[in-house]
Amino acid sequence: MFENRLRKVYKHYSKLARRQEVACYRFYDHDLPEFPFAIEWYDGVVHAAEYKRRHGMEDEEHAEWLQACRKVIATVLEISEDVIFMKERQRKAGRQGQYEKFAEQKVERIVPEAGLHFIINLTDYLDTGLFLDHRITRGLVRDEAKDMRVLNLFCYTGSFSVYAAKGGASIVTSVDLSKTYLNWAKRNMQYNKLYDDKKHQFIHADVMEWINNDMPKDFYDIIVCDPPTFSNSKRMEDTFDVQRDHVVLLKKLLRACTDSGRIYFSNNYRNFVLDRDNIPAVNVKDITGITTPFDFQGRLHRSCFLIEK
Repeated sequence: MFENRLRKVYKHYSKLARRQEVACYRFYDHDLPEFPFAIEWYDGVVHAAEYKRRHGMEDEEHAEWLQACRKVIATVLEISEDVIFMKERQRKAGRQGQYEKFAEQKVERIVPEAGLHFIINLTDYLDTGLFLDHRITRGLVRDEAKDMRVLNLFCYTGSFSVYAAKGGASIVTSVDLSKTYLNWAKRNMQYNKLYDDKKHQFIHADVMEWINNDMPKDFYDIIVCDPPTFSNSKRMEDTFDVQRDHVVLLKKLLRACTDSGRIYFSNNYRNFVLDRDNIPAVNVKDITGITTPFDFQGRLHRSCFLIEK
């Protein structure tokens, strides 16, 4: 059953990827309840994350089951099992779950996307370091970035920052709580030969704290903000809940925008509803549909909005 499903979806998505010259894409996402994986192709290697569940198997039995699944993936894709990296995908409460390491193998690869290259880690973190569902949105930012001042909040490994720099942004400011990810973002910028310490600033700070205390007003032309659904950072006095707090957050970001500034705002909360009536913007547009790549159509829980001052 798993093999048949994999053959069907891999044939379909790999064909679409070749047509669009996409080297990294997701081709399976919990398609069968009995095989709860998110499986992605990264230019020759496979990242397969098993969604945590109550499978009822003992550890040894589960390990054997995973190995059998690995063999099926290798057979269908006609690749070696050595280039298939499997992990259990379990989220911790709050923002810290994303930052927590659960391995020290540091198996890295350089993968291409739209003429740029990004460092991914296939073993050590919850995610690889490149969110494939933001592929189109990154392209929009690059297309608009010429001579613009760009702010990338919750910047993670800086893929939006790299795209903005490639697009000719005059300033790119990247802010994140994690020194590890900020360093990763710098490495991505350096690998693409875009790093310029006079133009590109990497700020280690709790993003909400930085917004409240240090973010300049009327300065940025483009702001990218992809906050966590919930955050309980030790450095914050209060928790952050994206549904509860997004209006307050967006009002602050709008004050940081120039008169013609725009915000790309997205999040992964499945039931998110934007409170349009209380956002003081000239234009608020739901761009989830047009920014959803082919490999996430019909199975994406992210929402994305363009908010223009």
